[in-house]
Amino acid sequence: MIAIGRRWLAFALLLPLLLAGCGDGPWNNPYPASDAGRNIYYSSFSERPKHLDPARSYSSSEWDFISQIYEPPLQYHFLLRPYALTPRVAAGMPEVRYVDADGRPVTRDRAAFTDYIVTIPAGVRFQPHPAFARDDDGKPLFDRAHPERYAHVNVLTDFGATGSRELVAADFVYQIKRLAFSRNHSPIAGLMAGYISGFTALRKRLDAAWKQLDTDGEEDTPWLDLRDFDFAGAKVLDRYRYRIRIKGLYPQFRYWLAMNFFAPMPWEADRFYHLPGLTRKNISLDWYPVGTGPYMLTENNPNLRMVLERNPNFHGESYPERGMPEDARNGLLADAGKPMPFIERAVYSLEKESIPRWNKFLQGYFDASGISSSSFDQAVRFNASQEAELSEPMQRKQIALKTSVEAATYYMGFNMKDAVIGGDSTRARYLRQAISIAVDFEEYISIFLNGRGIAAQSMLPPGIYGHVDGAEGINPVVYELLDGKPRRKPLSAALALMEKAGYPGGRDAKTGEPLILYYDTTASGPDGKATLNWYRKQFDKLGIQLVIRATDYNRFQEKMRKGTAQIFSWGWNADYPDPENFFFLLYGPNGKVEHGGENAANYDNPEFNRLFDQMKNLRNGPERLAIIERMNRLVQRDAPWNWGFHPKAFSLYHAWYGNAKPNLMARNTLKYRRVDAKLREHAREAWNPPVIWPLWLGLVVFIVSLLPAVWVWRRRERSAAL
Repeated sequence: MIAIGRRWLAFALLLPLLLAGCGDGPWNNPYPASDAGRNIYYSSFSERPKHLDPARSYSSSEWDFISQIYEPPLQYHFLLRPYALTPRVAAGMPEVRYVDADGRPVTRDRAAFTDYIVTIPAGVRFQPHPAFARDDDGKPLFDRAHPERYAHVNVLTDFGATGSRELVAADFVYQIKRLAFSRNHSPIAGLMAGYISGFTALRKRLDAAWKQLDTDGEEDTPWLDLRDFDFAGAKVLDRYRYRIRIKGLYPQFRYWLAMNFFAPMPWEADRFYHLPGLTRKNISLDWYPVGTGPYMLTENNPNLRMVLERNPNFHGESYPERGMPEDARNGLLADAGKPMPFIERAVYSLEKESIPRWNKFLQGYFDASGISSSSFDQAVRFNASQEAELSEPMQRKQIALKTSVEAATYYMGFNMKDAVIGGDSTRARYLRQAISIAVDFEEYISIFLNGRGIAAQSMLPPGIYGHVDGAEGINPVVYELLDGKPRRKPLSAALALMEKAGYPGGRDAKTGEPLILYYDTTASGPDGKATLNWYRKQFDKLGIQLVIRATDYNRFQEKMRKGTAQIFSWGWNADYPDPENFFFLLYGPNGKVEHGGENAANYDNPEFNRLFDQMKNLRNGPERLAIIERMNRLVQRDAPWNWGFHPKAFSLYHAWYGNAKPNLMARNTLKYRRVDAKLREHAREAWNPPVIWPLWLGLVVFIVSLLPAVWVWRRRERSAAL
C-alpha cells in the first residue's frame, strides 16, 4: 500500500507540469489544433435545418446555409441602400417584354403577359457531385441498373466518384417545374399559380403522370423526368437563355428571381436522389444540396456541426466597387474588385442554449453574435441620448456593434369581422383608435426588447419604398408633434375617444355593462405571463377588461382561419423590399377568413383595395408615392391594426471579422466576409489563459490528506526497528 501511495504522490507532483506542457493553444479550444491559423469562419446554429431543397425551404435558418450554395439569377447589392437588385449568376438584369394573348409585342398598358428573358454566362459549372459521375461509356455511373455500385454507401462522400457539368438555361426551367410538382410541397406553389402562365395546368399534368408511374414495390419513389413536360410559363430559348411568362403585370416578380426558389436544379441531381435506398439513409436534396455557388456543404451532422467549404468549380465574383458614402470611411470598400469568396471554410456548431453560445463568442470561438435578452445588459448600454453603445468590457475586447432596423413589422390586430371591435362603424373605429393610443409600444420596446425596436407609424418599415421619416410620416391618429418629434397622444385623448365610441370609463353608455374584450394568443411560460399582464394593464387604462384566451398554435391558427379571434398579435418579415409586400396584408381579396390569405385582420375597404390595385404595378416615382400616402392615411384612420413596432437587429463582431454590414434582405453574404486568423489566435490565447490554481489546490489538499498516513507509517517503522 505504501508503494502505491508513493506512486500516486509522484504522479500528483508531476500532474501540473504535464498539463502545462499540453498543446500550444488554449486548453478549452473546441476546435482541432490543425485548424489553428486557418482562414475559417466560426458560427453556430440552434436548430436542425429541415429542408435544404430550394423548392421547399422557406426558413431563415435554412437559407443561411443554402444561400451560400445555390445561385438564383439575381441578388441584392451588398452595400447599396435602399436595397437594389443586381445580377448574381445571370449575365445581366432580365430583359422585360410585354406581349398580348398571342405572344405579339405590345405596350405595357396593353400587356396580357410579361416575359422575363434571363441570360446566363457560358462556363459556369456545378460543384463536384456523384450525380454527375459517368462511366467509360458516358452513362451515369450510379443508376438503378447498378445498385451494387452504391450498396455500401451511408453518406454522400462514400460514393467516391464525382463529376460536374456546365450550367445551362434548362436547369432553371427544370427547377420552376419542380415548384409546380405537388409532391415537392413548395410553399410558394399556390402563389406562383396566380402569376406564372400555365402553372396550374402543369401541376395537374405532373400529378396525373405521377399516378401512372409503376413503383414495382420499390422502397423509394420512382423518378418523374420533368424535362418531358413543356409549359408556357418557363421555356428554354437556347443553351444560355430562358423565358418566364407572367400573367398581366407583376413588376415585383423580379424580386422572386433573387430567391432560392428560382435557383437552377440539374435534372441529374433530381434523378440521383430518387435512387432506391438513398432516402432511407438521409441522402436527399433536403440533406445534400447541389449548386453553383461559392460554397458547398461538405459535412451535415445537425446534431453536432455543419461545414461549408469553397466550391472548387465556382465561376468567380468580385467584391463590389461602389457603396454608400460612409462605406469607404468604414473600410467596407478596401476589398473593392477583389475575387471572392475570401473565407475558405465555414464551421457552424450546434448550440441550442443562448448562454453557452454567448460565452463562446466572448472567448473568441465564434466570430460574430447576436445579443439575447439575458446578455443584453452585459453587452450594451444606452447613453444620455438613448443611443446604444457597447459596454466597457466589450470595448476592451475591440468588439464592434452594428444596428439596423429590420424589414419587418409586428402589430396588434383587430378582427374586422368581429361584432364589437370590427366593422366600419364610427363607434368601432373610435374604439380601435382609443386602444391604439393607450397601448404604449414605446414602453413595450423598453421593457421587453431592451430598446431594440422603433414604434411604427405605419406598416412600412424604414428601407421600404414609401416609408417616410420625421414629422411628415407620423400617424396623426396616435401621435402628435412635440418640438418637431412624434409623441404618443396623452391618455386623455384615448379616454375622449372612448366616450365618442359610447364606452365612457370602459362601460357601455346604454347598458352600463363593462366592456370585455378578448385577446387570443399562444404565449406561455414566465415571459409570456409578464407580456400578457402588461397588455391587461394597457387596456385597464381605458377601463376595458381584457380576457386572455391562451391556446396552442394549431388551435390559434384555426381561430384565425375561422375569424373567431377578436384581438391578436402578428408579424411580417418582408419577402422583398417593396411596399406591395406589406400593403397586401390589408388588401380585401387577401382576407384570411374568406380567401385564406395573409390579411389576418380581414380588413376590406373598397377605396384601399382600389388604391392597392393601382399602386402595386406602378414604377417607383411621385405618382406611386402619392398613392402610398393616401393608403397610409386610410388605414391609420380605420385602425385595423395597432401599428406596433419595427424590430431593430443588434449584431456584434470581433475585431478580426471584416466586411461586416447588415443586409436584411440578403442571406448570401458569407462570400463577402473576411477573417484575420492570426489576430484571432492571439486574442484566443489572451482571453483563455489556463486556470491552474485549482490543480495546485487539489494537489495541496491531496498532500495534506497523506500526512497522517505518512506519520503512522513512520511510527510503525520506528517501532519495528526498536
